[in-house]
Amino acid sequence: MSVRQSMLAILDQGPCYGYQLRAEFDRRTGSTWPLNVGQIYNTLDRLERDGLVVKGDIDPQGHVYYEITEAGREEVRTWLGSPVERGQGTRDELAVKLAVAATLPGVDIAAVIQTQRRASLGQLQALHQAKYAGDNTDGPEELAWSLVVDAMIFSAEAEVRWLDHTEQRLAQHPQHALALELSTERPKRGRPSRTAESAR
Repeated sequence: MSVRQSMLAILDQGPCYGYQLRAEFDRRTGSTWPLNVGQIYNTLDRLERDGLVVKGDIDPQGHVYYEITEAGREEVRTWLGSPVERGQGTRDELAVKLAVAATLPGVDIAAVIQTQRRASLGQLQALHQAKYAGDNTDGPEELAWSLVVDAMIFSAEAEVRWLDHTEQRLAQHPQHALALELSTERPKRGRPSRTAESAR
């Protein structure tokens, strides 16, 4: 999720100061991705360094307003006109956890999956409750919030389906057949031993 581009897109509507940017971001995302003020100001510093925003007026309360530059507007147009690139590999903690757990001897992988399924279903239920408890108006803030919550619901539903799929696949193999012993082949790279260093 690009906080940088989101902030630029908001600034494209008009000058804002840091706290105001955070509030505008929250309005548009339903506070589903909380940002701290330090993150906002660090991002603004980098945007200024990169020539995408400039400091503008200071109000009587001392708030420094940031204004987007033409280069910043161009970056917003590029961001909005480009697809979100998903990485080739996965850094998904759950996928990695289950892959490792499935290959460890003595781990009850079915119990690991059941524990995660209970948590995932609980999260899904909470998301549905939050969605239906929300204001049912059709205003822009409600629409923006519901889009984010819908994405979270679809993601949670996909996670539960993936857990079901994983459980079915693993059930086809005896647990001991999946266990990997430590490899006896040593990696070619790594820190040299002390004896190798002293021989130099």
